Amino acid sequence: MSTPLAHSRILLGVTGGIAAYKACELTRLLVKAGCEVRVAMTAAACEFVTPLTFQALSGNPVHTTLLDERAEAGMGHIELARWADAVLVAPASADFMARLAHGLADDLLATLCLATEAPLYLAPAMNRVMWANPATQANRALLESRGIALLGPAEGDQACGEVGAGRMLEPAGILAALGKHKGPLGGVRVTVTAGPTREPIDPVRVIANRSSGRMGFAIAAAARAAGARVTLIAGPVALATPRGVTRVDVETAADMHRAVLSALPSTDLFVAAAAVADYRPAAASAHKLKKTADTLALALERTPDILAEVSAHRPRPFCVGFAAETDDLLANARAKLAAKRLDMIAANRVGDGLGIEQSDNALEVLWDEGARSLPRASKEDLARELVALVAERYRLIHPLKEDPARHAQD
Repeated sequence: MSTPLAHSRILLGVTGGIAAYKACELTRLLVKAGCEVRVAMTAAACEFVTPLTFQALSGNPVHTTLLDERAEAGMGHIELARWADAVLVAPASADFMARLAHGLADDLLATLCLATEAPLYLAPAMNRVMWANPATQANRALLESRGIALLGPAEGDQACGEVGAGRMLEPAGILAALGKHKGPLGGVRVTVTAGPTREPIDPVRVIANRSSGRMGFAIAAAARAAGARVTLIAGPVALATPRGVTRVDVETAADMHRAVLSALPSTDLFVAAAAVADYRPAAASAHKLKKTADTLALALERTPDILAEVSAHRPRPFCVGFAAETDDLLANARAKLAAKRLDMIAANRVGDGLGIEQSDNALEVLWDEGARSLPRASKEDLARELVALVAERYRLIHPLKEDPARHAQD
């Protein structure tokens, strides 16, 4: 069982306003939902609530100053921005919304919001007249047009004694809204392997395959868009890292084996899209082999079966394999599904312009009690369809808990 936000890294920004006290309860609820929380406060926020309060509630040091030498020597503002799976500013004052809308980076929190690639959420809190002001509404529209999500505001009694829109959503409501935005794989830790491996014959020559890595990279991007925290273990390919994805580069099957085992303790769902070499030279030469004979015999040995080892591991992640076949596609895929005890397998034909080194593909997705055909499409579109299907099957085994906001007062 998991919550939509379990295992998520939430950077909570707190701006100046009386609603800052509610951010304390929000921090508690986020931690209770299984999040790792780090807090960044503006100078004005520190006038309402002390950083020590948030440190005690989150269990992490609080960040307050852009040019703090100790912070810059440690995580630093760029590292903090990249660390986050989501940035949530609650409360978000009218002043902060205005500065963010116009790209100012005059304090730590505004800089973090500009430097992050993570989804950004604002929970506005201000007087009803300030909220209704055309300037604020223009800033709201501008922020939303850039993909920034606004959670609230709510209507009701305000600290100034007036009643109307502008009140910050209650912490439980923010938690519930944030969870809904996370996607079908919210809170799930996904590890994807992609690309080929290269097995050295000598310092110059290798045994490799034609995999471009595009399908695996597209799956990593689709899983991230579905709310997962994604680690991408990539063989030697010339592809850009998908936004918000942690990338680990490897060369050989042994390298990939070590990287996967290292990631396994923090993996809930494993997608083996890489074309890992089945065999490698038994002994790679330390020196370039000279062309002295008409033939050259190489002794090959099996490489570790990474997918089978992951599937046999306890505790075991949800395992999705790939089968690239030239013949008997469904029969071979079913055999691999059973032999390696996988949860799902995605099978595709290769050769004659299909699959490998192509921009599109088609998949037959199989599991013990069913199957689904995904027709030929771009690998990016196909990856989104596959991830949606994988999420659907994953949630049958690992359903979400009840909305934690319903138990916010437990």
